[in-house]
Amino acid sequence: MQRDELERQNIGENLDMLMTLDPRGYGVCRILYAGSRAFAGEPLTMRAAAHLCRFVHEGDLVYILTGFVLLPHKVPEMDGMVSSLLLCRALVLAFGAKPVIVCPQDCVEAVKKCASVVGLHIYEEIETVRALPMSMGVCAFTKDASLAKAQAGQMLEAGLPAAAIAIEAPGANDAGVYHNAAGQDVTALEAKSDALWAALRARGVPTVAIGDLGNEIGMGAIADHIRAYVPYTAHGECACGCGHGILAASSTDCIITATCSDWGCYGLMAALAYLKRDIDILHGEEMEAEVMRVAARSGMIDMTGSLLPGIDGFDTRMNTAIVSLMRQCTAYALRFSHNSDRWFTSVLQKRFFE
Repeated sequence: MQRDELERQNIGENLDMLMTLDPRGYGVCRILYAGSRAFAGEPLTMRAAAHLCRFVHEGDLVYILTGFVLLPHKVPEMDGMVSSLLLCRALVLAFGAKPVIVCPQDCVEAVKKCASVVGLHIYEEIETVRALPMSMGVCAFTKDASLAKAQAGQMLEAGLPAAAIAIEAPGANDAGVYHNAAGQDVTALEAKSDALWAALRARGVPTVAIGDLGNEIGMGAIADHIRAYVPYTAHGECACGCGHGILAASSTDCIITATCSDWGCYGLMAALAYLKRDIDILHGEEMEAEVMRVAARSGMIDMTGSLLPGIDGFDTRMNTAIVSLMRQCTAYALRFSHNSDRWFTSVLQKRFFE
């Protein structure tokens, strides 16, 4: 191992640790991380960021699939949506890319209202996004399974993206049923964007999937591990009677599992900031809090059902703290790590990291 490889690995470890802090204490994030780390063989955040750096270039489309609609109010949650908006900004800054959020119609107006908070113009026409600078797109994906393949085909005709990223996007199990965390059938509420994901993967588009339970697109990459250890995911364990559990059947190239999906996405952005040597790719605390507030005012809810700004039960203070720690750890490495070069040499000579 070389000096820069050691630094990169350990910055990735820092980010992975921060995104899997377990304030609830029930261990699901640790269970998921064990499986996803075995799948990846290295820090999840840095691996996924490097994957994007290999394939995404200036002017490239990037599709971001997200938007989970929750019972009993039948409105979308903030987890996934907040980080998707901030990721659009990061992709524009890091690559000059053209990000497009793909979500249920329920989310479109909120996405439009939040776009200005992250500093981007927003359009529903992909051609306009591609033509204009500092722009992002939003595309409502159908909830009708009979129309999903056709819509996916139409989107591919508009242009093949350089990469696709799923963040807390509901994924169907191997019987085609979508579930919430409690194992209830929410198929009628969710966009059928699995069809787009499958079409993209069939065409070799690089993918990154971010989830926090197992019922999200891409989590089938570690299916055996999730079924063995995460409640409601094995066949026969869901509450709806379909008999197939809540585990999403779809897979991915790179997987990120975190305490909540947004934290996993923040880790991805921090890793991009490190690899691109630009800390501003990861947003700051004020922008995090403002996107959360605007999303809440636009009708998105916390997982708990609260109308106050929250992501999976964590308020603005917790989320800004996670962002702050990720920024500080990454910025420190970018600014000061070479002050410790003699230590890197000495550590490598001891061969612990081989």
